[in-house]
Amino acid sequence: MTRIRVLVVDDSVVVRRLVTDSLARDPQIEVVGVAANGKLAQSKVEQLAPDLITMDVEMPEMNGIEAVRALRRAGHTMPIIMFSTLTERGAEATLDALVAGATDYVTKPANVGSVQESMAQVADNLLPKIKALVSAPSQGGRVRGSLGSGPGIPGQQTPAGRPAGALAPPPVRAARVVTTRQEPPVHPLRLAVLGSSTGGPEALSKFFTALNQPLPVPLLVTQHMPPVFTRQLAARLDRLGPARVHEAGDGVPLQNGHVYIAPGDRHLEVRRAGAALQTQLTDGPPVNYCRPSVDVLFRSAVRACGGDLLAVVLTGMGADGRTGCEDVVTAGGLVLVQDEPTSVVWGMPGAVATAGLAHRILPLPDVAPTVERVLHGAAVSAGGGPS
Repeated sequence: MTRIRVLVVDDSVVVRRLVTDSLARDPQIEVVGVAANGKLAQSKVEQLAPDLITMDVEMPEMNGIEAVRALRRAGHTMPIIMFSTLTERGAEATLDALVAGATDYVTKPANVGSVQESMAQVADNLLPKIKALVSAPSQGGRVRGSLGSGPGIPGQQTPAGRPAGALAPPPVRAARVVTTRQEPPVHPLRLAVLGSSTGGPEALSKFFTALNQPLPVPLLVTQHMPPVFTRQLAARLDRLGPARVHEAGDGVPLQNGHVYIAPGDRHLEVRRAGAALQTQLTDGPPVNYCRPSVDVLFRSAVRACGGDLLAVVLTGMGADGRTGCEDVVTAGGLVLVQDEPTSVVWGMPGAVATAGLAHRILPLPDVAPTVERVLHGAAVSAGGGPS
């Protein structure tokens, strides 16, 4: 079995050892090297050709953001997972790194009682992402850097003779059977909901930048992120396009043209308030190991609006959103998903598509224009006008 080759980059000896020991327990992972800063990481990449990099954010000489930019400029397309602190500063820097070309992130252990607990937390957070980002297609994974990363430098070879940052060719497998559903008859839509995970911050940035005008209905978004990060994400998305983007509060009346991001560690739901709609934040158990959960949002939207609903699923690991899309389809709503080539991980949208629940499967650049056309052609007020 070919193991996934990982380079660990962190200026802390303790953290490097923590990550290395956590990953070394998995027989599918091989830590091929470590580096204490981004400058050293660049030379290690040339020497070792890792399949994936874990990257600290704050380091001397060259920090993680600068290192990501330098590696992408050099044509390296391997996934890079940022290792961040759960703070305002850490969240802002991590989002900067994602913009620079990082693929995903995990947060460092905090408030844990022992080294063993820290190792378990690191393994629980890192291993699923590594295997989803670097695996054979038959395992539902992809070999991807970021949505915006380009091809490697032609002819650039590693000591082993592989293009830098590339895995050996995956085993041949049968093509996935994916069919789209017949679309329901055109009918008024009151609400739009969207779910995303791995690769989502970049996909959301591209989506909101591509909008030409505020949407004629409210849009609620569940992006798998911890507290603090969702607040930073909402603030950034608010600056990118015509939509007004907020981190959702509890009991907020929904307004057309506004976007509500589920806060980290809270489920975001929709509930009726007379003839109008409003947000509801809940602390229920994780669904699909996630809180916030896409399924929770989508199902609540169906309870509130029936089939007068547009659901969108973008790039993400796992299958959160599939059950919710089944409810949307049953109620008569419309489901759009991102296609495999433009997804960092075609887990969530792929789960919806392979279950036969998608009405349209679209490359990311086509998602925003399609959402605009659909909603402007079929929107009715959700109970609150734009402001």
